[in-house]
Amino acid sequence: MSWSMRVIDLDERDHQPAESNHPAQGHPVTRRKMVLGLVAVFVVGALIGGFAVQRRASHEQRERNSVVALVAFPQSASLGSSTFQTASLDAGSGAPQVKMTGHLMVVNAGPAPITVRQAAADRPGLVSASTGRPRLSPLGGTGELVVELLFECSAAFFREPLSLDFEVETEDKHVREVSYRVTLAGSDWQRVAPATCGSA
Repeated sequence: MSWSMRVIDLDERDHQPAESNHPAQGHPVTRRKMVLGLVAVFVVGALIGGFAVQRRASHEQRERNSVVALVAFPQSASLGSSTFQTASLDAGSGAPQVKMTGHLMVVNAGPAPITVRQAAADRPGLVSASTGRPRLSPLGGTGELVVELLFECSAAFFREPLSLDFEVETEDKHVREVSYRVTLAGSDWQRVAPATCGSA
């Protein structure tokens, strides 16, 4: 009889691992959900970050396209031609009027391409008009304008820098005006203008 008291029921020990398997089966599912959640967060973050970078780059491109900087200096000059007409000066002053044609080199000193649509001078005793629309590449791109000037000899514009207003079209198709003081000292413009006035 004492032997029957020491019998161990092995079925109870066999059932324990079966019960402990339930949490083990649920663990990989939870981990998979966490990984998918992290991937989703990463994808959303990448999309938002990419949009922000693209927007900033677009803004920087617009700012770069809006910058206009140019340099101009006179080249050759001659007596005025009849290829195009300037506006007329007021003839009431009675001062001699002379027409002169000058070639003007324009250099793009800005970061984006530009098109120089025209150049004009606005000062007493002087009117001007330009022809041509040079397309200038950025950073050193050059082009030439032909500028016809009608002036009174008394204005003596050739003795000091000539302020020219340039109408410029930028890459974003906006038209802007910039001013530049063209130095005439030592140029053909300064040489031809006094000689022409002396013979007027």
